[in-house]
Amino acid sequence: MRNDVPSTIARSDDKAVRTYKKTLESAEESYGDGERAHRAAYASLKHTHEKVGDHWEPKEHKGPSDPQAAQGTPASRDRDRPTAQGVDANAGKGHLDDVARKVGIEDPENMNKSELVEAIEKANARATARARRK
Repeated sequence: MRNDVPSTIARSDDKAVRTYKKTLESAEESYGDGERAHRAAYASLKHTHEKVGDHWEPKEHKGPSDPQAAQGTPASRDRDRPTAQGVDANAGKGHLDDVARKVGIEDPENMNKSELVEAIEKANARATARARRK
């Protein structure tokens, strides 16, 4: 079940794997096998999960994780905005502080929300790179 999903999803809970795979299957029926289908699967996953380190964890509240995801399609294709790379940028500061501590960021309470999102993105990328080298 986990052999045919990206490694960060394979290291996640069963619901993350199911969400990604079911959406991917549906998107492939609509768009064919390719990047667009995978983008749709990730978009769906980011509504229920957030990236923490080298894997995805369930979010406290379902919904878009960043302004790009909040647009939906077709607006997201027409008005490209930066994404938060799976970080739940719409979460509260307290939640982001907790995630930051989980990924090894010291003194997150001294950072503002946008600094936290960026620091978590970088920490997640480092953790994923380490996990892939193993």
